[in-house]
Amino acid sequence: MSIYALANLIARLFNVYEFMIVVWCIMSWVPRGIGHGGIDTFRDALGTLVEPYLGFFRRLMPALGGVDFSPILAIFALGIIERVVLSIIL
Repeated sequence: MSIYALANLIARLFNVYEFMIVVWCIMSWVPRGIGHGGIDTFRDALGTLVEPYLGFFRRLMPALGGVDFSPILAIFALGIIERVVLSIIL
C-alpha cells in the first residue's frame, strides 16, 4: 500500500465520521418511537459511536439558548486533526 493510498483511506475515514455526526444530529430532531424501532435502534447505535467524541465538546461549550453547538465545534476540530495527520503522513 502506497503512502498516498493510506492518506486517502485516512481522509475517507475522517469524512465518514463527520458524516456520522451530521446524520446523528439530524436524527436527533426525529421523535422517538417513529416506525417499528429500527430508526431508534440505528440512532442508538450511531449515538454510541459519536456521543463520546461530542461529549468532550459539550463539556467545553454548553448549549446556548437550548441549541447545542458542540457538533459544529467537533466537526471543525476533526477537520483540523485530519489536516495535521495527513501533513504528518505526507
